[in-house]
Amino acid sequence: MVCNQKNITERMNLLQGKTAIITGATRGIGKGIAQVFAKHGANVAFTYSSSVDAAKDLEKELNDLGIQAKAYQSNAASFVESESLVKDVLETFGSIDILVNNAGITKDNLLMRMSEEDFDKVIEVNLKSVFNMTKAVQRTMLKQRNGSIINMSSVVGVKGNAGQANYAASKAGIIGFSKSVALELGSRNIRSNVIAPGFIETEMTGKLDEKVVDEWRKAIPLKRGGAPEDIANACVFLASDLSGYVTGQVLNVDGGMLT
Repeated sequence: MVCNQKNITERMNLLQGKTAIITGATRGIGKGIAQVFAKHGANVAFTYSSSVDAAKDLEKELNDLGIQAKAYQSNAASFVESESLVKDVLETFGSIDILVNNAGITKDNLLMRMSEEDFDKVIEVNLKSVFNMTKAVQRTMLKQRNGSIINMSSVVGVKGNAGQANYAASKAGIIGFSKSVALELGSRNIRSNVIAPGFIETEMTGKLDEKVVDEWRKAIPLKRGGAPEDIANACVFLASDLSGYVTGQVLNVDGGMLT
């Protein structure tokens, strides 16, 4: 009997009984992570900023899979709101085993045209949010002597990109932050890792010129853009006990872009 690898993986329930917080999860990569985590048995607390209807729809979709899911309107760039979120999640779910810092924005421009406001905003949302949320869950994970923190960087944070100095700085900062946290918290069995996605095709890229997108695909060794599920599957590995001896690492999920 030949078994489909996808079906085998789904039946394994690699995250059964674990509770995850995922920031920025109503669309794109964050939504894909929430969906795949739920399929693997995780209870999911996820945040959104303004997409109320999308959050309600996702909450229902996840709960229909038989796990516990709840949407929280929360700004990860706010230290106070992050602390409040973690408190609320603990009251509802009882534990926090996984944190996925996914929330992020772009405000692209050449450096000569980039405003101070656009630089500061990207750093605040992309990088400071990682500090805020990690700080907020740290005490709980220390008490549990267990936890997996997964921070979403980018290939741009590894190699840079013209017109994205603010974004690249924020994503490179995430890598340094994550490696430092791995060193600080490793003795308490708390792991901190980074995923650096390449070109992932989401609702946003669907609005781009198809010819431009096709040229990007041709430049990737695997000759295709990634899907949110590609990132989600990597997150499952880092969130599960399969990666119990993996911390302080950057996993490029990019189809070979940085090879």
